[in-house]
Amino acid sequence: MARITVNGVTHDVDVDSDTPLLWVLRDTLGLMGTKFGCGIAWCGACTVHLDGEAARSCALPVSAIAGRSITTIEGLEPSGALTAVQRAWLDLDVPQCGYCQSGMIMAVTALLKDTPKPSDAEIDAAITNICRCGSYQRIRAAIHAVAARHVSEVR
Repeated sequence: MARITVNGVTHDVDVDSDTPLLWVLRDTLGLMGTKFGCGIAWCGACTVHLDGEAARSCALPVSAIAGRSITTIEGLEPSGALTAVQRAWLDLDVPQCGYCQSGMIMAVTALLKDTPKPSDAEIDAAITNICRCGSYQRIRAAIHAVAARHVSEVR
């Protein structure tokens, strides 16, 4: 049994301690926004926020998150409104197939929280998520669009 806090709600989950957080989110809690991509923390489709920082949930055992706060794409904006990043994604038609986009949005949101006006080099260093459709130019444009709006709080 593990006690985890996801999107501000505490859950007692009956899973093995080495179960990856990704599968607890999807299979136990029914939060399907976090996606499985590679299973080895390379692609970023499974990115969530762990205490506000981007983390890849496919390689993070549930035993490593006790007492920490997890935010998924479903909990990014509790009111249900779109965040500045999500609005930019729509305004600039970023997604193609869309599979990687929840993880990408989570990674970008974490970047902009810490670096509100990132350079291209900072984007390259922080956003290592893989997009099979290759929408990287639009992703970069959306990041710069949010930064240009001088949004003080990305959430």
